[in-house]
Amino acid sequence: PSVPRHTNRLINEKSPYLLQHAHNPVDWYPWGQEAFDKAKTENKVIFLSVGYSTCHWCHVMEEESFKSKEIGEIMNEHFVCIKVDREERPDVDKVYMTFVQATSGGGGWPMSVWLTPDLKPFAGGTYFPPEDGVHRVGFRTVLLRIAEQWKENKDALLESSQRILEALQHTSEIRVQGQESPPPAKEVMDTCFQQLSRSYDEDYGGFSKSPKFPTPVNLNFLFTYWALHQTTPEGARALQMALHTLKMMAHGGIRDHIGQGFHRYSTDQHWHVPHFEKMLYDQGQLAVMYSRAFQISGDEFFADVVRDILLYVSRDLSDQAGGFYSAEDADSYPTTTSGEKREGAFYVWAAEELRDLLPDPVKGATEGTTLGDVFMHHYGVEEAGNVDPMKDPHQELKGKNVLIAHGSPELTAARFGLEPVWLSALLQECQQRLSSARAQRPRPHLDTKMVAAWNGLMISGFAQAGAALAEQGYVSRAAQAAAFLKTHLFDPDSGRLLRSCYRGKDNSVEQSTVPIQGFLEDYVFVIQALFDLYEASLEQGWLEWALHLQHMQDKLFWDPKGFAYFSTEAGDPSLLLRLKDDQDGAEPTPNSITVINLLRAACYSGHMDWVEKAGKILAAFSERLQKIPITLPEMVRATAVFHHTLKQVIVCGDPQGEDTKEMLHCVRSVFSPNKVLMVADGDSTGFLYHQLPFLASLERKDGKATAYICSNFTCSLPVTSVQELRGMLSP
Repeated sequence: PSVPRHTNRLINEKSPYLLQHAHNPVDWYPWGQEAFDKAKTENKVIFLSVGYSTCHWCHVMEEESFKSKEIGEIMNEHFVCIKVDREERPDVDKVYMTFVQATSGGGGWPMSVWLTPDLKPFAGGTYFPPEDGVHRVGFRTVLLRIAEQWKENKDALLESSQRILEALQHTSEIRVQGQESPPPAKEVMDTCFQQLSRSYDEDYGGFSKSPKFPTPVNLNFLFTYWALHQTTPEGARALQMALHTLKMMAHGGIRDHIGQGFHRYSTDQHWHVPHFEKMLYDQGQLAVMYSRAFQISGDEFFADVVRDILLYVSRDLSDQAGGFYSAEDADSYPTTTSGEKREGAFYVWAAEELRDLLPDPVKGATEGTTLGDVFMHHYGVEEAGNVDPMKDPHQELKGKNVLIAHGSPELTAARFGLEPVWLSALLQECQQRLSSARAQRPRPHLDTKMVAAWNGLMISGFAQAGAALAEQGYVSRAAQAAAFLKTHLFDPDSGRLLRSCYRGKDNSVEQSTVPIQGFLEDYVFVIQALFDLYEASLEQGWLEWALHLQHMQDKLFWDPKGFAYFSTEAGDPSLLLRLKDDQDGAEPTPNSITVINLLRAACYSGHMDWVEKAGKILAAFSERLQKIPITLPEMVRATAVFHHTLKQVIVCGDPQGEDTKEMLHCVRSVFSPNKVLMVADGDSTGFLYHQLPFLASLERKDGKATAYICSNFTCSLPVTSVQELRGMLSP
């Protein structure tokens, strides 16, 4: 490779996103005191650019503007330029995204914001083209205008930035409003169900026309709504909505039919043409949703999708030390000799290419049928490509096919006169062959940053899948990742989590010079993961660590005045706002997950003040939950669980005994949104017996494994029959 002409301070960072910009002609600084001091000393405006390494439009803006020598000179002369990886610093991203959304009505990445030297925003947007167009002002023009305004009207800009900040502080505050009780579950659940039902796409599943996102939070809500309304028409509809959506996604182009895993979202109504990046947080949550679909329906189709997701993550997003990487990019070079990357290049196929790779005649099929004919028919391949030009504005997918299974295997088999079992083997053979062919293409960029929160979501994916599918290997992989977190993203001296670590040279695991401390979401998703891992593995050490982290979360983030948890700690002077997220989006908001974490923590520890805290969170969000519950489906679900009280399912027995294993399998195979599982193994010196002395009074009946269903530590009569236990588990 040629020697880069420019190198800036980002060369010393660990984030893959910041390193991508280390050779721009822009004099980038990372977020920190050095940049802030320079802005104050030289009395310059700060230009803040926020993005992430697998963001398509971030790449575009870099190619067009940040690699331009001329634009770089304008930026360096008039501004102090700061680059932030939003996945490393969600706190910085959130503060300024709140500003951009409030002032422009939209948001997204790359985010471009101009700040006063004391970090107050006064202008902002997202992607800017380099030059003026018919409908948009170009980046160069914006830079020059802002530089001119700062010179001529500095006082007005400072005044306006102060007013904006005060308005943001006022509008973004979430606190308890006099009324101190959680909202009623039934009304909130019913309103949320009706709002989702209205936005549901009857034909293709999902909750909008386009673009269409997987939104696991909606599916999770629907499963819980069904569980609590199983005998009603509304309950049946909720289940049908969730299962149909999951089926359509699994058949669609949003799923990678050759290399497994799911892409970020679909650009169309049919789940066909995706935005091709793959995010760890989607794989983790979808593994849980498909596991739940399997628990409820017993349909092996859903179990196969779970296995697919976990195969992809194990193979392509796993560090050898046990952690999980963040994401794979959407863009890649079409061939090893290509000069420019294209979105989806790694994933799409020309019809001719498929014919060449799959020329074999198919035994037993109608005369002249080849493997290519069968595969191309099943996956909707067309000679001229199957991508609607309207969904391909840059013509990157022209003549190419995104695989989508339109018909059932039975229909494809009938079309070619094949047995369905034989068809399945043929399609598998095709997939293996195409997988080998695809491995010769240049791979998309892999973001090898390992984020505590997303590792937590993925641990839950492996642990819950391991429990629901009775696959011990998945539970072991979850435990390996949890051990990785404890080694690399936890500081035993302070008892605190760290946000991220990185794959270094020779596959070592590296930490930045000044490690970034964990945020609320890191604690919340890791605690949830540890509870899930305990239920799947029965290793009490994970419970002990979860309860320790819950105490630490209370100390660092709880708002004693307005209730609920702040997203960030107090005491960072560079953060102008201390916010509470108020929307369940691609990931659930941490306060939503925390409600159930606190209820579980109380069940495992006997600390009832955690139940009280859970109620206070719901009280703080009460107004939003009652008016627009569809923005917080995970918290609505938590409201229902709060009002229904968790069932402690306690199995007394030897964890290695067959009778105990049979009972545990029964408990794990049933989806019940308000159950907590624990095993009383008779070891009175263990952590659980120490936390919950009443366990010592529970005994095995007739020497057999025995289950008790307890609520607020009051227990049912003992049960030794698996059938009887199954009947008692429904909510």
